[in-house]
Amino acid sequence: MTNKPHHIGTLSPEMALLGQLYDSTGHGYDLHRKVNSDLGQVWHLSQSQAYAILKRLEAQADVRVEEIIQEKLPPRQLVHITEQGRERFLAWLDAPSGGSTRAIRMEFVTRIYFLKQYLPAKVAAAFERQRSEAKEHIERLLLARQELPDEQIINRMSVDLRLKQLNSVLEWLDDYQPMF
Repeated sequence: MTNKPHHIGTLSPEMALLGQLYDSTGHGYDLHRKVNSDLGQVWHLSQSQAYAILKRLEAQADVRVEEIIQEKLPPRQLVHITEQGRERFLAWLDAPSGGSTRAIRMEFVTRIYFLKQYLPAKVAAAFERQRSEAKEHIERLLLARQELPDEQIINRMSVDLRLKQLNSVLEWLDDYQPMF
């Protein structure tokens, strides 16, 4: 089992915002509203957080901002994804979410949302990749549990909970994959 790159990091809604820009431009407020309406049960994104993430994406050169002058109003900012941002987003779409149930709930679900929109032919492979990741983590946890001394009940509880969660993830994947 090799360590594969994935993007759990701090579990930021950065890719949810970048993905909204993949095929169109947008204003910060509209991007924030779209993430909240379509992914509100996945990400809890405040408007100020959305603007901060967009600033960070701009500093990283993943997006560029165009100021639109308005008469008698402050200029509006139209956000465009750059080629670098597009490549980064596409690489993220193909990356696994690992075995953390939190990462699966947030990142994997977000990936499926965008794959369904932009690359529907890749949805089945994403489900299979996530299923494989979960099984690999289950195997590692089973080995770790075997090595735990009987008196380490707290560690055993933790490993057993993670095992139950990942087995539930496998069932959940089986339940939802046919819907796509």
